Amino acid sequence: MQKEIWTADLNPVIGSEQSGIRPVVIISGETMNQIYSVVIMCPLTSKVKSYKGCPVLTPDKDNNLTSLSQVITFQVRTISRVRLIKKLGVISDDALNDIKKGLDIFLSY
Repeated sequence: MQKEIWTADLNPVIGSEQSGIRPVVIISGETMNQIYSVVIMCPLTSKVKSYKGCPVLTPDKDNNLTSLSQVITFQVRTISRVRLIKKLGVISDDALNDIKKGLDIFLSY
């Protein structure tokens, strides 16, 4: 499940949290994903901005994205698996490493 892109329902939210039904990338490890009923994810947005630490994913046959999508690493969140709607695709190991580097930037900010 780690590295998979899913459509997820992030509503309801409070304040400036990322909302709506949108693609997310699962970043939690496989052991966590097998044991718990929650996953750790980062939402994606097609409104690409120049946020340092937020890698951009280019659509390809593996991720099945339809447009350039930015991983919003500063919106990392734990959600119930019930919020996951449909698997879209998967990201590469390199993309996961870029997300981890982005998380490190915000965790050290």
